[in-house]
Amino acid sequence: MGRPEYSRTGGLLVAFALTTLWQGASAETPVDAAVAAEAVLDDRYPAPKVMFGSDVESYPDLVYSTLRGFRPLRLDLYRRIGSAQPKPLVMYVHGGGWQSGHTRQAGAFANWPEVLASLARRGYVVVSVEYRLSSEAQFPAAIHDVKNAIKWLRANASKYAIDPQQVVIWGGSAGGHLAALAATSCGVQAIEPPDSKTLAATQSDCVQGLVAWYGVFNIDAGQENSSALGKFLGCKPGECADTAALASAITHLDAKDPPTLLVHGEADKVVPVSQSREFARALKSKGVASELVVIPGADHSFTGTSLEETRKASLLALNKTFEFIDSLRGGKSQ
Repeated sequence: MGRPEYSRTGGLLVAFALTTLWQGASAETPVDAAVAAEAVLDDRYPAPKVMFGSDVESYPDLVYSTLRGFRPLRLDLYRRIGSAQPKPLVMYVHGGGWQSGHTRQAGAFANWPEVLASLARRGYVVVSVEYRLSSEAQFPAAIHDVKNAIKWLRANASKYAIDPQQVVIWGGSAGGHLAALAATSCGVQAIEPPDSKTLAATQSDCVQGLVAWYGVFNIDAGQENSSALGKFLGCKPGECADTAALASAITHLDAKDPPTLLVHGEADKVVPVSQSREFARALKSKGVASELVVIPGADHSFTGTSLEETRKASLLALNKTFEFIDSLRGGKSQ
């Protein structure tokens, strides 16, 4: 009969009786569940929804990539409700020196999700995406992730009412680097993600617009002492010139690259403004439509010597960005 069982009142329950009852219940109520043809690796938990005001809904932590040996990679999606018409996609890539950061922060903005929701309110599907950090995997892992996110969003365009022909990528700092690299390396096989044999893998990772805030566009031996760059590349730039060049957006520039907005603080001590100035000249030399906005007195993340200066610089960058994104579809939000 096995180990005796006791009720809460202390009475002895007969193991045979319990076994009989369990077998009877199982026979009457068999367990049922849907079964797929192969192992299911994607997250099937119902997506939660968060409202921003009464007109913007957000789906946080949507899993866009499941790579063996790594954590699932996620993104947050924002869209205006009330219309099923496909909207242009704007994808934001966070900064953090390729070694930190997350989808819900940018510079000195106190509530980045509210900022992204306000852009969605203008008639866009807005996404903020995470990627593998340098402590998890080195180059080209992060750019593979960014490209895979673009592909996944195109594969799911009908589900989220995205216009797959209108994709703008936007990033700050390390995210600005990755955004620019994605925008300029469309079709460059050396940094295309490995074919995952999924529907998303068949999609294009090309974009139709680029916004980069205080990004790194040319990685060279002059940045030999940057520990963040060394961790990202897996080597010192001067000791792996080919890798550094492959990871540099300026290497891949051509006349087919998308319209570009660059915004940089003139007093940036982390990423010198010369990075954006050099990239702007290179864009112009290729005939790519571009604009460079240099903000006097602003440091990295558009911070100033006072809260008011930081606020002024941050809002200038944000307004220029929204105006530029609107201009890509005729100069107005919808």
